[in-house]
Amino acid sequence: MAIHVPVTVGEQLTFSKTISDYDVYGFAGITGDFARNHLNEVYMREHSPYGRRIAHGLLSLCMSSTCSTAFAEKSEVTCVSLGYDKVRFLKPVFIGDTITVTYTCVEVDEEKGRSYSQVDVRNQDGELCTVATHILKYLG
Repeated sequence: MAIHVPVTVGEQLTFSKTISDYDVYGFAGITGDFARNHLNEVYMREHSPYGRRIAHGLLSLCMSSTCSTAFAEKSEVTCVSLGYDKVRFLKPVFIGDTITVTYTCVEVDEEKGRSYSQVDVRNQDGELCTVATHILKYLG
């Protein structure tokens, strides 16, 4: 039985946010990922080509939840995330970067009750930092 998916191919949402120290420490606390890449400025300055701390890759990807939630709330049926495919962290996101998530529906499968969306995360310079495909499942 087909389930109405309330988004259309090409529909797009964006969300922008400046990544703060608070965001990185909060994400570390929630996930337990206390890697020195994210929390140790001296280590990164002395032992990394980046020269400074980087935000968690998943933090940048998680920002897409703002957009997927807006898609999900358009539906009268419950909607859940089935996950992300083809996730790649192409460039680092630094504390102080302003990232913009562009979330674009690229496929709708009414038979399975799913939408597939391309997630692109760019920094303030327009550089592509994170990409993925997100799958939403609409429950009947």
